[in-house]
Amino acid sequence: MSYTEMAQLELLNAAANVTSKEDLDALRLTLSLFFAERAQKAIDKMWDEGILDQQKLDQLRSQHLRKSSE
Repeated sequence: MSYTEMAQLELLNAAANVTSKEDLDALRLTLSLFFAERAQKAIDKMWDEGILDQQKLDQLRSQHLRKSSE
């Protein structure tokens, strides 16, 4: 079984125990925090390796990155 399949099973097991809006909100928050932490670690690594710096952040801030809906 792959890690993806194992993760899917874990999420299904967690979802099976959601019995209220509060449970669902807590699960969503937990998942959001998990992915936010992973993103922050990746950003920190890029900063430490010199891939990302303040100048590049400033350039990104001025870019329009959303795709048009056309």
